[in-house]
Amino acid sequence: IVTIAAAEIIRLLLLTSVFADVTGSADGLTGFNGSGGTITNPTPGAGGFNDANPIPGGEYGFEPFLDNERTWFIRIVGMLILAGATFAVWRLVNSPWGRVIKGIREDEDAVRALGKNVFAYKMQALIIGGIFGALGGVVYALPSSINPGVYVTSLTFFVWTALLLGGAATIFGPVLGAIIFWVLQAFLSNVLPQLVSSGLLPFISSIQASTIRFILVGVGLMLLVIYRPQGILGDKKELTFVK
Repeated sequence: IVTIAAAEIIRLLLLTSVFADVTGSADGLTGFNGSGGTITNPTPGAGGFNDANPIPGGEYGFEPFLDNERTWFIRIVGMLILAGATFAVWRLVNSPWGRVIKGIREDEDAVRALGKNVFAYKMQALIIGGIFGALGGVVYALPSSINPGVYVTSLTFFVWTALLLGGAATIFGPVLGAIIFWVLQAFLSNVLPQLVSSGLLPFISSIQASTIRFILVGVGLMLLVIYRPQGILGDKKELTFVK
């Protein structure tokens, strides 16, 4: 709860004009092209992100995965960051530090009795998680633009749902959960309005169709917590804490 409240405070601060030169204020970073220079005066060739793209200009792939070199470069960078973050988490989980974190999760009093600084370990875990989240935010902003108004509480619960879907306390669970969740989100966002416009769902309007997906996400989350609390890749033993 404290983390969510802190994130909301930061979001509201970034909406002010004080940080306009850095964040673009309420307009965000619109029209981002990855070039060097400043936000308001981009300078191609000044060592920006897109200037490091080694892929020649043109379109690559096949339908529906046909995109230009810039989009493919962003995808490759995003996948490399994901692979690096996953490997880093794997090493951390299987290190002595990771075993202490597991012990804190199960019984922090026992870990404290062994002489470990529980608060310090919690702060370290929070900071490391924040670093991974920041890397994800960089990839999220690269395609075109980003706006502080996007980071509302509903996005927080979407990420939470993806985490629970793949399996908490796992390495590859969040990756799998994010893929499945966002595929379903995109599918429902496109299919439901089409079903309404074709007359197959006459009892709802097109406006209602765009919001029903939120109801389906909530229902899916409840069913997941009831029948599969450990997620797809989770181990039910991980949910049995030491008494």
